[in-house]
Amino acid sequence: SVTMLKLDKPLAFLDLETTGINLGADRIVEISILKISPDGKEESLTMRINPGMAIPKESTAIHGISDEDVKDAPLFKDAAEQLNAFLHNCDIAGYNSNKFDIPMLAEEFLRAEKGFDENRRYIDVMRIFTLMEKRTLEAAYKFFCNKELTNAHSAEADVRATYEVLLGQLDRYKDQLKNDVQSLHEFTKDGDFVDFGRRMIMKEGKAYFNFGKYTGQACVDVYKREPQYFDWIYKSDFPLHTKLKLKMIEFKIKTQNT
Repeated sequence: SVTMLKLDKPLAFLDLETTGINLGADRIVEISILKISPDGKEESLTMRINPGMAIPKESTAIHGISDEDVKDAPLFKDAAEQLNAFLHNCDIAGYNSNKFDIPMLAEEFLRAEKGFDENRRYIDVMRIFTLMEKRTLEAAYKFFCNKELTNAHSAEADVRATYEVLLGQLDRYKDQLKNDVQSLHEFTKDGDFVDFGRRMIMKEGKAYFNFGKYTGQACVDVYKREPQYFDWIYKSDFPLHTKLKLKMIEFKIKTQNT
């Protein structure tokens, strides 16, 4: 029996191909979204994006997209409206999406000055697989769907395979996994991160640094001791979303002190 996904709002499966994996410096070259509505209706949107920079040969070797392929494609800021509208009111699912696709997409929206709606739930299908089996998308597809994934690393093939893998996971682990977005969101979340780039994490209602020399220290305490550390982050190559969240923390400290 193939499981039907129980949804209370649309769920958008997302896959990005990019110039590289650095959230601050790299850009999207292709985005594919498969949107599943609560009634089971499927809509998909796939588009190439001109990253406004050269695509490194190593990246082209992975996804097959070259500078030539995207020279006439829109810049992200010109595609942002359409993408925003397509993702409106959607929860988001993907493969390693909590660590990569979502932070990368949020960066592009912030850079385009469109903002990113954070009032969403996120299901990371890779996280379910890692917690259950520990392997790649191709292995997941073979394991859960008993099919070979041809065209791996073409966003469209990957995003469709990811959707099928999630359905296969719900089928296989029906005793352990609940078929609703809220519990899949809870299950695939591996920490209560403040920002998509995971530089800060919430513990007992307080934000703590999750990288660098102040790992494990409360942001508030660091600010009181060394406010210039915040300035260093603002001026450095950190994701915009991280800077935005840090500015909100700083603003809160300042307003509480006055």
